[in-house]
Amino acid sequence: MKKILGLVLLMVVLTISTATISSKPSTMHTMEGTWELQNFYSYDGEDIIDTVLIQNGYRQVKMYYNGRVMWSRTDPNDTIGRFGFGSYRITDTELIETIEYGDYGMMQALDTLRNFTFELRLKDDNYSQIFLDSDGGRTFSENYKRID
Repeated sequence: MKKILGLVLLMVVLTISTATISSKPSTMHTMEGTWELQNFYSYDGEDIIDTVLIQNGYRQVKMYYNGRVMWSRTDPNDTIGRFGFGSYRITDTELIETIEYGDYGMMQALDTLRNFTFELRLKDDNYSQIFLDSDGGRTFSENYKRID
């Protein structure tokens, strides 16, 4: 009788252990880190139709940490730098940024739009934030590479 109780107890422990281990959610890629813009894609609503390279001297960097985002941009054809700061969250398919403040130009734009939702394609070392039109068609994307 003691052997049967011991065997049943062992089976219960193994079953609970297996259920606990197998119920862990799958690991998602993370946005946390520093990313640099590599290029842009133009879309025809669904498919990529063109790749636009960045101009020499143009740099755009985004940093994502602890639910916060900060980005900066310098453009040799523009004497005013650009930056913004806010919060972000991701789902399996979307990147949602809420910008709280930024440079003068960004603050002017924030009067009309603070929340930015992009289609997200995220891998370990690169991601694309895809802009959608009012019908849900893809228009263009910014494509980033992880630098930290």
